[in-house]
Amino acid sequence: MPISPVALLGWFDTEERDLPWRRPGVSAWQILMSEIMLQQTPVSRVAPIWEEWVVRWPVPSKMAASSQADVLRAWGKLGYPRRALRLHQCAGVLAAEHGDAVPRDVETLLSLPGIGAYTARAVACFAYGQRVPVVDTNVRRVVARAVHGAAEPGNPSTTRDLADVEALLPAGNARAARYSAALMELGALICTAKNPACLLCPLPECSWIEAGRPAYSGPAKKVQKFTGTDRQVRGKLMSVLRETDGPVERARLDVVWLSDPGQRDRALDSLLVDGLVEQTAAGLFALAGDAGSPTGLG
Repeated sequence: MPISPVALLGWFDTEERDLPWRRPGVSAWQILMSEIMLQQTPVSRVAPIWEEWVVRWPVPSKMAASSQADVLRAWGKLGYPRRALRLHQCAGVLAAEHGDAVPRDVETLLSLPGIGAYTARAVACFAYGQRVPVVDTNVRRVVARAVHGAAEPGNPSTTRDLADVEALLPAGNARAARYSAALMELGALICTAKNPACLLCPLPECSWIEAGRPAYSGPAKKVQKFTGTDRQVRGKLMSVLRETDGPVERARLDVVWLSDPGQRDRALDSLLVDGLVEQTAAGLFALAGDAGSPTGLG
């Protein structure tokens, strides 16, 4: 069944969160930065860093003029730092090839470094008010329940998921763009993965409720661990380099993970392969773009 635009938008008019990237005057570039930061990272952690970035890098050329190391340091502990590296690359392309502006159309956005199917459509929708389907985890869950009567969505399928949401969008660019934001908000605040607040849901009809809220019957979902993983080790290594000006000796990195030297070496190698860390001719290690800095061994 369709998801009522009247009911959903009426609820959103009252319950929309005051997120900084939704306020008047925010540029497409600043919205793009927020979308990159928000991937797999909670709003509460992103907001203060995003506000610092808006002041420091209000346009792409400002970021492009900074070093990769500057951007990686400013990224802090948001996680998945390759996002920061790709955003820096994207800023360079926007400054050099797009007049320091973010393109409006999805296809051109998709050609930019680090911009995938979700981000391209999110920018087209939320920055430029276009009628394009925007699908994230929250949207997939709302559609699975309200439209398909399933407790959880199945495996992601870009083609199917975009078609599902496209069919729901009301006519008119501005109305459709706001509907997309409202759909995402509903999944974030009400139709949550655990303990959905169905009694507070504004939708007059929901296939999942009508079916008696059947339990999820698909394959077991993998739980993402962090403690003890290569991701944790990579984060510790990156912290040392972010907090140091210039390259450091290998010994400074070795002490962060003494329990499993093989895992530490593997994590460091992966950082080098990903281009997040560089090794100097003298065998020192530094953030990308920092290898030419003074050794900073003191």
